[in-house]
Amino acid sequence: MNIPLTPLRFLRYAEQQYPRRTAVVCNQDRFTYAQFGDRVGRLAGALRQAGVQPGDRVAFLSTNCHRLLEAYYGVLEAGAVLLPLNIRLAPGELSYILNDSGATILFVEKQFLGMVDSFRKDIPSVKMFVQLEGDPEAPWLSSQNYENLLESATPFRADIASIDENSLAELFYTSGTSANPKGVMLTHRNIYLHAQNVCLGFNIENGAVELHTIPLFHANGWGVAHFLTLLGGKHVMMQRFETKEVFRLIEKEGVHSCSLVPIMATALVNCPERTKHNLSSLQRVVIGGAASSPTLIREVEEKLGCECYSGYGLTETSPSLSISRMKAGLVWDGQQRYIGQAMTGYAFPGTELRVVDPNDNDVPHDGQTIGEIVARSDGVMEGYWQQPGASAEVLRGGWFHTGDMATLNNEGYLLIVDRKKDIIVSGGENISSLELEKAILAHPAVLEAGVIPVPDEKWGEVPKALVVLKPNATATETELIEFCRSQLAHYKCPRSFEFVPSLPKTGTGKILKKDLRRKYWQGKDTIRPDFAEPKRGS
Repeated sequence: MNIPLTPLRFLRYAEQQYPRRTAVVCNQDRFTYAQFGDRVGRLAGALRQAGVQPGDRVAFLSTNCHRLLEAYYGVLEAGAVLLPLNIRLAPGELSYILNDSGATILFVEKQFLGMVDSFRKDIPSVKMFVQLEGDPEAPWLSSQNYENLLESATPFRADIASIDENSLAELFYTSGTSANPKGVMLTHRNIYLHAQNVCLGFNIENGAVELHTIPLFHANGWGVAHFLTLLGGKHVMMQRFETKEVFRLIEKEGVHSCSLVPIMATALVNCPERTKHNLSSLQRVVIGGAASSPTLIREVEEKLGCECYSGYGLTETSPSLSISRMKAGLVWDGQQRYIGQAMTGYAFPGTELRVVDPNDNDVPHDGQTIGEIVARSDGVMEGYWQQPGASAEVLRGGWFHTGDMATLNNEGYLLIVDRKKDIIVSGGENISSLELEKAILAHPAVLEAGVIPVPDEKWGEVPKALVVLKPNATATETELIEFCRSQLAHYKCPRSFEFVPSLPKTGTGKILKKDLRRKYWQGKDTIRPDFAEPKRGS
């Protein structure tokens, strides 16, 4: 008899093997795996009593908290599909996603009630609004909040054998750049196998303690909800990223690992509070979401006292595809180790990665020839929600086409040089903005850097760097230009630098280069296609 592959089995196992072990720490709340499992069963029962049908989409608008973590299992127990929403989206974007997905219930954290009220009449599919915490006061809210629903519910547990492992389990929406956001469909099988592959790839220990520094609605965050539960680990929740709180929780809860985007890692290594805390429990920091630099990898290892390397993945791949740890048999000495650990890395177990030319033919594995990363793995999505054309295009030939441009060396390590849309084409030469940013970030005065193309009469476009300096640090444009030219070919280097107080970022710290570019291309005869404004739903 074949048992369906579903992440519900992870919680079943943890409840059976580690019932008294701490499962979740969230502010003042602490739950064992027995308590966590009971709450999940009650959430499933409450959803069924509320009329949720198999396949219905259940949306959550929430920061990281134990309730959202419970939804990763309780919604699936009820036979429904979990839809975590990005709390940093605008009202028009959220209403588009809720309408496109046809969500029937929306669970809302109290701080977002005002925003939801502004567009709730525009989302007719949502029949029930539930406040996550506090007493509901608005008349359009359910009279019972989340905790009341759980208290009055009859617990429900699904029959594992009856689950279709290829059915939809989770729906995540891409950010949307030049078009509406697309719903990424992940199946029970996707999630189950991805979690097992991550455990093997990271060699994660039983009972690991993970700090949820990345929002659970983000690709870098939700995978932890699965693999850590499978291993009976402790989920330590953070509502928002604050450096002092990160250090406090690492020390108090004995945190072993966390995931960061580069701007988070930069903030931690430059925070003076760091030396006031005992961080000896910290074993691993994985940097993803955007390219890291060897300088940042070195600073994290030296100042936080743990192993640090890069990881790579996408919403469409559940998300993890590669890690940049040193393989057994390789010897990386000195600076070479930091360079290697800042690479995009090699494929996780259960994953195949290739780098191909425009005709989908493999490029040479020489670490020089640039092509697009394509992936085939257990975690690759079923497709985009109600978009068969877009699904067929991105999954053509049985491989997921990532849109990331990279090289591949003879040891199997990828190095992303840029997104297709971020490659700078100057006088016919392709220039990687990521390569330039890494070079600039090696300067001791630089805190953040974003490199973009700007129009040039002779070359078509040339690189320009926008830089944020570290507090109390100084540098000049001439100094930074010469610094770059000491490391890279002159034609690659920025022709100009601009010093700014901050750079626009996404909710997880990725620099919004489209926003930076717009200022320099407005009114020009030649407009890059990625500058088009996205079309949003009403």
